[in-house]
Amino acid sequence: MEIRGALTLRKRQVLIFFVLLGLSETGPESVRYSVAEEKEIGSFVANLARDLGLGVEELSSREARIVSDDNEKHLHLNLLTGDLLLSERLDREELCGSTEPCVLHFQVLLQNPLKFFLVELHIRDINDHSPTFLDKEILLKISESTTLGTKFLMESAQDLDIGSNSLQNYTISPNSHFSIKVQDSGDGEIYPELVLDRMLDHEKEPEVRLTLVALDGGSPPRSGTTSVLIEVLDVNDNAPEFPQKLYEVQVLEDTAIGSWIITTSAKDLDAGNYGKISYIFFHASEDIRKTFEINSTSGEVRLRSSLDFEVIQSYTINIQATDGGGLSEKCTLLIKVLDVNDNAPEVTMSSITNRVPENSPQTLVAVFSIRDQDSGDNGRMVCSIQDDLPFILKPTLKNFFTLVTEKALDREMRDKYSITITVTDMGTPRLKTEHNITVLVSDVNDNAPAFTQTSYTLFIPENNSPAMHMGSVSATDRDAGVNSQVTYSLLQPQDPSLPLDSLVSINADNGHLFALRALDFEALQAFEFLVGATDRGSPALSSQALVRVQVLDANDNAPFVLYPLQNGSAPCTELVPRAAEPGYLVSKVVAVDSDSGQNAWLSYQLLKATEPGLFSVWAHNGEVRTARLLSERDAAKHRLLLLVKDNGEPPLSASVTLHVLLVDGFSQPYLPLPEAAADTAQTDPLTVYLVIALASVSSLFLFSVLAFIAVRLCRRGRSGLVDGCSVPEGHFPGHLVDVSGTGTLSQSYQYEVCLMGGMGTDEFKFLQPIIPSLPAHDTGRNVEENENCRNSSGFNVQYKV
Repeated sequence: MEIRGALTLRKRQVLIFFVLLGLSETGPESVRYSVAEEKEIGSFVANLARDLGLGVEELSSREARIVSDDNEKHLHLNLLTGDLLLSERLDREELCGSTEPCVLHFQVLLQNPLKFFLVELHIRDINDHSPTFLDKEILLKISESTTLGTKFLMESAQDLDIGSNSLQNYTISPNSHFSIKVQDSGDGEIYPELVLDRMLDHEKEPEVRLTLVALDGGSPPRSGTTSVLIEVLDVNDNAPEFPQKLYEVQVLEDTAIGSWIITTSAKDLDAGNYGKISYIFFHASEDIRKTFEINSTSGEVRLRSSLDFEVIQSYTINIQATDGGGLSEKCTLLIKVLDVNDNAPEVTMSSITNRVPENSPQTLVAVFSIRDQDSGDNGRMVCSIQDDLPFILKPTLKNFFTLVTEKALDREMRDKYSITITVTDMGTPRLKTEHNITVLVSDVNDNAPAFTQTSYTLFIPENNSPAMHMGSVSATDRDAGVNSQVTYSLLQPQDPSLPLDSLVSINADNGHLFALRALDFEALQAFEFLVGATDRGSPALSSQALVRVQVLDANDNAPFVLYPLQNGSAPCTELVPRAAEPGYLVSKVVAVDSDSGQNAWLSYQLLKATEPGLFSVWAHNGEVRTARLLSERDAAKHRLLLLVKDNGEPPLSASVTLHVLLVDGFSQPYLPLPEAAADTAQTDPLTVYLVIALASVSSLFLFSVLAFIAVRLCRRGRSGLVDGCSVPEGHFPGHLVDVSGTGTLSQSYQYEVCLMGGMGTDEFKFLQPIIPSLPAHDTGRNVEENENCRNSSGFNVQYKV
């Protein structure tokens, strides 16, 4: 008992030394706690928030969490109170075995910013295990000649508790031959020895039965018992001997079950039964007996179960050799387990963010730790990710790493990344572990809508129906979600006179453009406006495009005849001398068409005539000419119905009536065509002489007619009929015709049309506009300033349109 007390005192001194040493090495980032084993789940350990100098709100906002080295959830952190609680019952013997002190290492992980606190939890032992003997009965064979004081080794008991709760003493049941003595093995373990106090007598007592009791130091103490059977043998004076006291062997941890390890062999000089040796494991723990087995006859040691270097690195086995006479000897077998790279690295994720906003560099994606249960090069690890990714790994505390973005991400270039974290050890062969993380890049509104074209040209026929679909504009946005939803709108035109809101509307959702009313090519040929496209991001981004609308002409305007006038007044009569040659220019129909292009191309044709075949009209310029020579038998008055037709689809037309009066003695208004005259002079000189003679005879008559006409014209001019064409049968109207209200001409124009005579040709000349849009009181004044008639060299007719 004195030896046991000294041992206990020595253990306590060592324990106090290690505690003081640990406290001296604890830095500001390390916290230590202590808790007894087998406490109820949810038991209070400590207030972690107070000990770390943090507020409860800060623990919650920084997402505090507990990360243990063995990845087991022994503890729970209450973020509402900052209390550290037990998540399970802690069994010190299961967690640490015989290791003292029993310490669980874990870390407190805080984010935003990232920080670690090292925490140690010491588990105090309680007396929850009784000493136990592995053998229910111990057999000893003792010779009767054994001298007094001889000591016999006994199987020791096993107690999983440590310290004062561990095995402290042995006792034996009362008897007359033996006493018990406790010995220290030198490594902190005690074992019993049976001491012979009184000589044995095989003849009187061939066997002795005793009870061995093992006691621990708990309060109250626990005990365990086993039976001891002693067979009293005849004399045997030679004990077995081993060639060496210590055997050492190295075994790979992946050695197959049943493999031979070593053979221990002892020799005994005795003969017969006293020389037969049997081998057993002496003072062997349960782990040793489960892992190895020994052949009791040959001493051959073989592997019984798999080895694991990460659990146990070496085994110390005591082997006892006993001869037939009960004498024994022991040796020690030291088996060292060699590590094999049989454990792949492990990756434990502590924190992970699956969505990372674009345009945000150095964003924390994940926090994780790695470990390898192998040792040496087999336990050294290299952590890496793919080279072509915009992410980097940063080592932090111990084996912890953080995965952060290396630069700003662009979702439009790539919206998802598959990151493979690869951890490879340095063993042979190399083992690796891969952990995949999928990171989605969340969108930021950094792209404005883009139109498919910078400008659009739309063609729409005039006279369209209201709400007609003119065309569409389209814009796309490379962003996603609401940031890519585009809304279209019309922008205010730079020209304030353009009533855009009454012309065009746009569908805000799809960009369809609609005409709000019918368009008139003659009033508006083309117009431009800007269309905007705005996304729904915050802040919203926009762009614009130019839209040009070209109104296409439709054949919706019939030709309008400028000359001869068709205003319901007295018709204008053209005078044609009877001496006119074929091709003589009688008049020229002047017409315009407000349309454009081929819709405004005009053609002329003669629909009806008083005497068919006498007159013809040129289809392209509207000139009315005589088709043959006039004769006395031809009627003096002729009425020609002319048709003016455009080239539209369908074609539109207008008709005009032309009155022609054949007169005799009219002064030479006709000048033959140059080629025709030359041919006539060359081929028929007699005709020329006849014409000259006829002109001489009729000159007096013609002079009289012209004088009469001049007098009539002058009288009508004085009576207010100005600029009319005076003829025997009627007169031309002298008022102006204003066509500005037709919608095809923007203002009124005055044209002067002159039919010239005396120069050998008859033609219409269109002069420049004379005072456009004159007021009513100015029109009369300008009319009076124009000449009324010219009789000597021809006549001048003025039309105001």
